Amino acid sequence: MKWISLPSLLIALALSGVTVANEPLRNGGGEEILLQGFHWNSSRNPTEKWYAVLTRMAGQIGNDGFTALWMPPPWNDVSQWQTTSAEGGGEGYFWHSFDKSSHYGSDAQLQQAASALSQASVKVVYDIVPNHMNDKDVYSQFPRGRNEWRHDCTQCDEGDAFMDGAADLNTANTAVFAAFEKELINLRDHYGAKGLRFDFVRGYAAETVDRWMQAFGNNQFCIGEMWKGPNEYPEGDWRHKASWQDALKDWSDRSHCTVFDFALKERMQNGSLAEWRHGLNGNPDPAWRAIAVTFVDNHDTGYSPGPNQGQHHWPLPEERRNQAYAYILSSPGTPAVYWPDMYDWQRGDLIRQLIRLRKEAGIKADSQIRFHPQYYGMVATTTGTLKSLVIALDSDLTKLPQSLGQPALAADGDKIRVWSTPAEQSLIGVHFNCDYADTRFGQTVYAVGSSIELGAWDPRHAVALTHNPQENRWTRVIDLPAKQVIEWKCILRNKEPPDAVRWQPGPNVSFTSGEASVTRGTF
Repeated sequence: MKWISLPSLLIALALSGVTVANEPLRNGGGEEILLQGFHWNSSRNPTEKWYAVLTRMAGQIGNDGFTALWMPPPWNDVSQWQTTSAEGGGEGYFWHSFDKSSHYGSDAQLQQAASALSQASVKVVYDIVPNHMNDKDVYSQFPRGRNEWRHDCTQCDEGDAFMDGAADLNTANTAVFAAFEKELINLRDHYGAKGLRFDFVRGYAAETVDRWMQAFGNNQFCIGEMWKGPNEYPEGDWRHKASWQDALKDWSDRSHCTVFDFALKERMQNGSLAEWRHGLNGNPDPAWRAIAVTFVDNHDTGYSPGPNQGQHHWPLPEERRNQAYAYILSSPGTPAVYWPDMYDWQRGDLIRQLIRLRKEAGIKADSQIRFHPQYYGMVATTTGTLKSLVIALDSDLTKLPQSLGQPALAADGDKIRVWSTPAEQSLIGVHFNCDYADTRFGQTVYAVGSSIELGAWDPRHAVALTHNPQENRWTRVIDLPAKQVIEWKCILRNKEPPDAVRWQPGPNVSFTSGEASVTRGTF
């Protein structure tokens, strides 16, 4: 995986005629922890209406540490559908009208749920579906033949067709745009809306979302669902040969909203633990991390309690789910937790502990993260405003630096370990030199030492140095947190296997990072 540098992306956008305005990102200050407050079968909840469930659970949701709740689509949906393996209807994604009485509950119950969540200090974020609706029942609201539907005006619709396009609204039409603008303001003023989640944003322009948000509240929270891989863009479109990250950042730049981190989701589905660093939330640029809404699964991708187990189009395997939550809740981005994982499937205690550690560390969407790729699995350090969290997933980090101590959280037989440490200082590049090493064929000189960056005295995770034959020296600049007392030595070993190790003789070399910019060991 790779990402295009920001200057290259801006050039590509300029060539495509897109301008990127220097406007603030609507990410709630980067401190939100989002709960998806429904699943695919919530509209068919067998015991009580779903809005009543949310009203009853509001206090618990706030106490569990969530700052915002993603509500289901609030509009009436009378659709019904059936395939050979599933059936549904009423979920809100083929809505009938802006009437708030739905399969989730009555208008009054919706207002009660929104009020209860607000009293629990949980922001209400509504699922907005501007692209499509039930085309069999709504002609009175958006009549055919006036360019308000994609089939009436294929050339002027703003984005991809939804399924065959028959139920696809033309959001570029002024009447359609204005109807949604009025309704979004209504949700804000009468139904407690503090943010919006935009469904299927590949179907309409990012600039349209930006205009709606300007009317709804320019400083409110917003998220876009841009689930579209690079190979789905046509040949000739710059995004066709770009990465998942690039296309997501492009949409966010034009809408000024956050976006679900499908770059991370794709790596969780198809990559190793070490490759999870290629999500938006692991990007070296904090502006890219700030836009990421990280998630493990949602009502579309994952299983749901109830009939047919929901849609489950792209579910993460069970053996990775706890690790995935440990990662998104201890790393940058805005984490989104799926309701069944929190309240149905016995994962809630783990998630509560992770949320507590995240808040105690002051981790935000754009917080700094450093990966330690010399270890197996995933090892990373995220630094918040108050503390740092070191996370190890399925890792061979066994010789621990003294600074780590005991994990603040250990789960799944130590496949998940999280340490809470004092906030890491800014990084300092230190020149490591090893002199007069007499290497044999296949051998390399390494630096190994007391910090996690130097392998915590484990030769398997030492840092390889580069040979300078003119000076008979092996050298490398290694980034270390400032004000850290470091002890280290040179070692000589084969790359694989690293068993036979020759250590630099004599006492350890010792220095304090930031006070010394060069350190030297010798054989």
